[in-house]
Amino acid sequence: MDDRHSDPDHHSPRTVVAMRAAQVVAGGTVGDTVESEVSAVSWPAIVAGGLTAVATTLILLMIGAGLGFSSVSPWTGEGVSATSLAIGTVVWLIVVQWLSSGVGGYVAGRLRTSWTGVHRDEVFFRDTVHGLLAWALATMISVALLSSAVGTIIGAGARGVGAVSEGAMHTATAAIGPVSQYDLDALMRPAQVGAVPRDATAMDVAPEVMRIIANGISIGDVPPAERAYLSQIVATRAGISQDDARQRVDQTIERGRQAAVHAREVAETARKTAAKVALFGALAMLIGAFVASAAAAFGGQLRDEPS
Repeated sequence: MDDRHSDPDHHSPRTVVAMRAAQVVAGGTVGDTVESEVSAVSWPAIVAGGLTAVATTLILLMIGAGLGFSSVSPWTGEGVSATSLAIGTVVWLIVVQWLSSGVGGYVAGRLRTSWTGVHRDEVFFRDTVHGLLAWALATMISVALLSSAVGTIIGAGARGVGAVSEGAMHTATAAIGPVSQYDLDALMRPAQVGAVPRDATAMDVAPEVMRIIANGISIGDVPPAERAYLSQIVATRAGISQDDARQRVDQTIERGRQAAVHAREVAETARKTAAKVALFGALAMLIGAFVASAAAAFGGQLRDEPS
């Protein structure tokens, strides 16, 4: 006969499960983990913390906008410089991220559901996750609300990068021209005030002159043959000598080259600024996530303190 059927201490698996269930109901301890009916995630607290963070962000952004408009002035020599304003804006955005994350995380931790019979290390982990989720929710809402502003920043950076490339610069100069209308008028200005150009009845050559200068600047310089042709046009239109016309052409080309260089510098500055804003923004968001998690843990600890 099998000894297992005669052992009084032996029980079938179903009997063991039933005995453990009875011990759990009776409050006994069997050393096994019993799943709680209460979820470890308090979504109402997370939503409350996220909405609080979004509201705090909007308030602080309005305060920053007010301070920024108060510090600038259209008058020369008054107000802060553009560089100082840009640095102040970046710093303020970082401060906004940290403050709003801290407030939202604290609210999420303080309002979360109280857990009983949970180890304090597990409570600490859950609190930090609640703060992280509140931060994530606030970030998604903020991006949705400020999508136009974010799109403007990204678009400015993309245009700056595109303007740096040779093809984009060539297209831009061919489309709008590196020479201003004032420089073009000065190039064609008659030698005597009120004088009528000799070929006033002919087709206006200003667009052709603009295209020649733009093409020359895009390839590095205007060829000598093109310079001579432009000098003839200017001499005929303005009624001046070839030497004076050549001097005007050289000066106009030099101003156009300087304008193209300035456009490249502006595009490069926009590219660097967009890169710095993106990098510092990402770093500020990571620190904001940490601040929200720590604030939630602090708020949960205050909530669980005995009164």
